[in-house]
Amino acid sequence: MRTICLYFEIHQIIHLKRYRFFDIGTSHYYYDDYANETAITEVAERSYIPALTTLIHMAKEAGGAFKVALSISGVALEQLEIHAPVVIDLLHQLNDTGCCEFLAEPYSHGLSALANEDCFKEEVMRQADKIMLQFGKQPKVFRNSSLIYSDEIGAMVASMGFKGMLTEGAKHILGWKSPHYVYHCNQAPALKMLLRDFKLSDDISLRFSNSEWSDYPLFADKYIGWISALPPEEQVINIFMELSALGISQPLSSNILEFLKALPACAKEQGITFSTPTEIITKLKSVSAIDVPYPISWVDEERDTSCWLGNVMQREAFNKLYSIAERVHICDDRHIKQDWDYLQASNNFRFMTTKNSVIALDRGIYESPYDAFTNYMNILGDFIKRVQYLYPVDIEDEELTALLTTIHNQGHEIEDLQKQVEKLQAKLTKPKSDKPKSEKKKKTQL
Repeated sequence: MRTICLYFEIHQIIHLKRYRFFDIGTSHYYYDDYANETAITEVAERSYIPALTTLIHMAKEAGGAFKVALSISGVALEQLEIHAPVVIDLLHQLNDTGCCEFLAEPYSHGLSALANEDCFKEEVMRQADKIMLQFGKQPKVFRNSSLIYSDEIGAMVASMGFKGMLTEGAKHILGWKSPHYVYHCNQAPALKMLLRDFKLSDDISLRFSNSEWSDYPLFADKYIGWISALPPEEQVINIFMELSALGISQPLSSNILEFLKALPACAKEQGITFSTPTEIITKLKSVSAIDVPYPISWVDEERDTSCWLGNVMQREAFNKLYSIAERVHICDDRHIKQDWDYLQASNNFRFMTTKNSVIALDRGIYESPYDAFTNYMNILGDFIKRVQYLYPVDIEDEELTALLTTIHNQGHEIEDLQKQVEKLQAKLTKPKSDKPKSEKKKKTQL
């Protein structure tokens, strides 16, 4: 039976403030709080709240027949908890329907998979733990930032215990093959792969309200008709997009939510179901491995990582950031860790791109990619100074790790000794009986 895997991503950009060269060493706060609160409040009101309300309605109306998957970066969850708790409440309501699966992804929505395996694994597991804590579900399927994937990344994901992963059905990878099958990682056959159908996905997220598009206006029955007309052996249709496409990229006035609501009924008429990623990888076998020697993504026509690392400025900023990855990884300073998450976010590097893109790029406060680079490097300069103050550069990573291990072990020893002291104190303060039990027993016998 043919099934649709519908997936939405939720991530929120952390806006950096103007940070001058002369601020380095004097100011350690890098963020535009007003812009961050304004942005998340706007996207919540225009997109997340109406979109999630619609998904909840669809799940309840379908009686379990409609399924959807979501991945939410840890950074986005933090911002929603602070500025838009109503969105968190709606996510809980959607979770309660039993028709939603939450996926794992990097906590920062960053590019650590391309730079440092230890940092990558740490932030993936931290996001998975936050999902478990918030929604009571442990993610079993992984989705990398912007669907970035390579054979090497697949092997890392499999080593963390994930059973499946989502990525882009890029033409230069698939060739003559179709994205409408289950595949597997060639370095870790146990990791099953679900590949995005970029045409069907972009028809909704990019073209739906475009009156110049040849298929405008798009109705649900027409859309499902396209899926129904596919060859019968193509059983899995993966439709992946950002949740903000519903309300931001495609305004609510375009009737995008009415289109979405009509999909389950139209699909049912054609004998098409909806499934979560875990349901698909559990029920269906892989048809073959996919070979991805170089990273792919769902961004731009090239479907690669050039929008983040395509020019000298981007690579300089990226390499400079991850030059201190080992020190940050073993750091336990809360403020350093939080800044690390925010500075890793992929949008910081995207703002520096010099590529021409079909989709307009909003650089926010930046006038040009060079402006974005300068501001980011000023902030990064201050951040690196803070990290080096805690862990000086003249200490080798191995020596630093050994010292921190010793400190942690001593901390555990102190805790154990403290517990022993508390037990002894409890015994000393415990009231004593007048006579031992043995003496009482003898008197009773007499």
